[in-house]
Amino acid sequence: MKIFSVIGDPIMHSISPRMHNNAIAYFNENAIYTRYHLQDYTNLKKIVKIFNGVNITIPFKEQAFDIADFKDQSVSEIKSANTLIVKNNKIYAYNTDYLGFLKAIEEFKNIKSALILGAGGTSKAIAYALKTKCIKTTIVNRSKERFLNFVDFPCYLYNQLPLDENFDLIVNTTSAGLCDDNFPCKEELLNKLFTNSRYVFDVVYGKTTPFLKLAKKHSLKAKDGKDMLLWQGVYAFELFFENHNIKNICKAMDEALQFC
Repeated sequence: MKIFSVIGDPIMHSISPRMHNNAIAYFNENAIYTRYHLQDYTNLKKIVKIFNGVNITIPFKEQAFDIADFKDQSVSEIKSANTLIVKNNKIYAYNTDYLGFLKAIEEFKNIKSALILGAGGTSKAIAYALKTKCIKTTIVNRSKERFLNFVDFPCYLYNQLPLDENFDLIVNTTSAGLCDDNFPCKEELLNKLFTNSRYVFDVVYGKTTPFLKLAKKHSLKAKDGKDMLLWQGVYAFELFFENHNIKNICKAMDEALQFC
C-alpha cells in the first residue's frame, strides 16, 4: 500500500485527506492519505521519506524546496514546493499551487495589475502564476527580509505602499483569519485599496475571513481558497499516481469538498 500525507503546522484544519482519499477510492488505488503535524522544520526531510509522496502546507513550502534532490522548472523559479514525491530514496519537488491558483481565478476577467499581501512560499507561487499571464504584480509585506525572493517584482512595506496605483486584484497569502479574526494589514489600508479594486482572493478556505467580509462590503467579487485547494490537489494527485484523467480526479475531489 502507498501512503501519502499533507504536512504542516497547523494541520488539523486541512481537508486534503478527504479530497485525496475520495479520489483514491474512485480510482480503486491501493493507497491512503493522512495528515502529519510537524512543528520542527529540521525534521522535514526525515518525515517526508516515511511516505510515497506528500503535500506541504504552511509554513514549510520553502523548506520543501531546500530538501529536494530534483526540482521541476516551476519549483526552480518559485523556490517553493507544495508537492513532493519520494522515488528510490530521492525527493522530487513540484509546485501545483500556481496551477491551482490560475484555475481558481479563471472567472476574474481582464486583470492587468495585482497586489499580493504577504511574501511567503504561497506568495511566491502566486507571483509566478501572475507573471506567466503577464499581469503586473506588486508584493507588500510586514518586513523586508523576504523581498530577496521577489527580485522581479516591486516590493513594499505596508506603511510605504504607494496609494496612487490601482490594483485590479488583491490576494491575501498570509494566514491572517485562519485561526483568528485578524486582517493581514491595517483595516484602514484595506479600505483604501478596495476602493479601486475589482477582485479579491484569500488563500484561506473554510471560513469567511475578515478580509473577505470587508471586500464584500465594498461589493467586490471575492473568492476564498477552496478552488485553489481543489485544483492544486487535482494536479498533485495526477503526479502521485501518474493519472492524467483530470476530469474524473476533479469530479471525485469536488464531491468530497461538497461535504466540508
